[in-house]
Amino acid sequence: MKIIVTGAKGQLGSDVVLQLKNTGIEAICADLPELDITDAAAVEQFIAESGADSVIHCAAYTNVDTAESETEICRKINVDGTLNLARSCEKHGLKLLYISTDYVFSGDGCDAFETDSPNFPCNFYGQSKLEGENAALKNCSRCFVVRISWVFGENGKNFVKTMLRLAKERSEISVVCDQIGSPTYTKDLAILLCNMIKTEKYGIYHATNENYCSWAEFAAAIMECSGSEAKIIPIKSSEYKSVAKRPANSRLSKKSLDENGFDRLPPWQDALKRFLNNIN
Repeated sequence: MKIIVTGAKGQLGSDVVLQLKNTGIEAICADLPELDITDAAAVEQFIAESGADSVIHCAAYTNVDTAESETEICRKINVDGTLNLARSCEKHGLKLLYISTDYVFSGDGCDAFETDSPNFPCNFYGQSKLEGENAALKNCSRCFVVRISWVFGENGKNFVKTMLRLAKERSEISVVCDQIGSPTYTKDLAILLCNMIKTEKYGIYHATNENYCSWAEFAAAIMECSGSEAKIIPIKSSEYKSVAKRPANSRLSKKSLDENGFDRLPPWQDALKRFLNNIN
């Protein structure tokens, strides 16, 4: 079995590559400069010559704030790039697993969003990822869509690393307390993705580590688990200025995992401890 991993040098992609190798599956790394997914001809040639069975599509434009002004490049990567992959996968009979986001939802209410809940993205990044979902599902018949949130891993920038850095610089850190969701540890997610791609249980899934928290609660746990004495000051979203709107509710229902026999990811509290042990 051979699996192409786009964004193979990124935070999630690098852990997917590692997990594939650990389970004896050949990973074909597809990142710049090896492959520009926005180049349809290059994608077609890469897939046609790869001999691969599947694509796990981790590559994406992910800067939520700059996406508001860089709409063209954001859409080119998240939508056009995904469309190119989907069409070539369909042509050559490959499976496609597309990574999406909680941002495809409005963030309203307090209930967990189901996989078929109405989509009303609250910012351009979310809109581009929703259009990417549609491009994948409509153009590739063997398609998985996996929505994730609050991602952290050893490779790349993330909230946990930011909090650890700020804890060394400040005695107090202000963090929003009215946005609720679930962190997702890339090592745990990679195990699920590599198991899922071996099946034919196509469709839309939600996959985050178990349990919900606010960003402030997540930050407080980071301080406690890392032994930092920095104090977390909870603030309202209205007190924290950002270019793009963030969803207040990022709770995602995992029913689709249960119904298709996939294991849920461990609690985020456990994942955080393992992450901190790994980086130390």
